[in-house]
Amino acid sequence: MNSFTGEKVLMRIHISENDKFGHKPLFEALIDLFISEGFPGATVLKGVAGFGAHTVYHTDKLLELSTQLPVIVEVIAGRERIDEVMPKIDAMMSGVLITLEKVNVVHYRADNDRQRLLSYHLQGGTC
Repeated sequence: MNSFTGEKVLMRIHISENDKFGHKPLFEALIDLFISEGFPGATVLKGVAGFGAHTVYHTDKLLELSTQLPVIVEVIAGRERIDEVMPKIDAMMSGVLITLEKVNVVHYRADNDRQRLLSYHLQGGTC
């Protein structure tokens, strides 16, 4: 088994919670992409407030009921893996901010059932 420690790249994809890819929320489509490409993991973070290029403030305050809250999809991998998947990510969206930064992974242990879960997901199951 390959070690997933050492210098890697953290990619953050900044989107809106209402962004779509086809009929699916974009963050879900990105997670599906990372699973199908064999990435070791990804995380979706939902913000409580933020603004983007148009400086429109979005917040989760009850009275405003915003559906455009910020969402960040994070994934860590080697630079080569990030570069390989980037064209597929680009094809899925427009008007997005993607950042890359070097990180040092000091500990990572995969679940022994990872391959079984990946096979289940690729066959159409949900976890």
